[in-house]
Amino acid sequence: MRTALCELIGIDVPIVQAPMGGATCPALAAAVSNAGALGMLALSWHPPEAARTEIRATQVLTDRPFGVNLVLAFAQEERFAVCLEEGVRVISFFWGDPAPFVARAHDAGALVTSTVASAEGARRALGAGVDVVVAQGWEAGGHVLGEVATLPLTRAVVAVAGAAPVLAAGGISDGAGLAAVLALGAAGAWIGTRFLASDEAAIHPRYRDRLLQANETATVHTDIFDGGWPGAPHRVLRNATYDAWEAAGRPSAGSRPGEGDVLATGGRGPMRRYASATPGPDAQGEIEALSLWAGQGVAGVSHRQPAAAIVREIADGADEVLRGLAARF
Repeated sequence: MRTALCELIGIDVPIVQAPMGGATCPALAAAVSNAGALGMLALSWHPPEAARTEIRATQVLTDRPFGVNLVLAFAQEERFAVCLEEGVRVISFFWGDPAPFVARAHDAGALVTSTVASAEGARRALGAGVDVVVAQGWEAGGHVLGEVATLPLTRAVVAVAGAAPVLAAGGISDGAGLAAVLALGAAGAWIGTRFLASDEAAIHPRYRDRLLQANETATVHTDIFDGGWPGAPHRVLRNATYDAWEAAGRPSAGSRPGEGDVLATGGRGPMRRYASATPGPDAQGEIEALSLWAGQGVAGVSHRQPAAAIVREIADGADEVLRGLAARF
């Protein structure tokens, strides 16, 4: 099932593990890449030398391509320089204009992806020289750039992308979802929530349990988990923090129930109510009241698996769907 994305990046299957903030780590990115897909590190908030350490740790674990994601709502020059110095082969940009970085990335031999929320956004990114565009639909978990659903957005972006590969993101958690976006002309899928249930994802066991128990109505699109990243809407599992805020009449920041309460502590420091934070494996406290990122594809996340098994299952499932459709029609 090789697509233009596979040929461009040098991977075997058109699957990219989304950079899921604090849930990503060298073990996860390397496991995905070793399975023939593209693993990603999310390093936007790491000190530059810590980012270098994460990249080098991943390079020890895999000799396959992997990528790094940088959120342009925050200053990224130093981390970007580290990525180039360490020979990262794919650099992904989100929530900002990638234009100032593209030429330097290309000069260093890196490919560039940019996440977009509209066809016009795709035109601008491609005009800046981006190699791959990621069409992120409203169904996506974590921080969500726009409000268009994945399928219509993918179709609109494919229509303007020309020969550039398009990745579809949002609500895709199995082979049928991958097959659907390939049928729309995408060159692959950008998948996050399914990989949160992997053995390697750096999340708290209670967070993983909530994911495995969730159905398609379990998430909400909101902006309340804004501590550390204000003004950035996101999709999370509905929880006690959201319910209390809703019951209080959805008050604005500064007047929300329990605002400033420390809910949990761990290696990532204190985590306050309404913080934009991913609870790690060592966190202790009210885990289920924190920001538990998840997309609407969470209903397709039913059991914990190694990341490599997830890659194989999605790829094999898409192949089976496409072959079945060819036989029927």
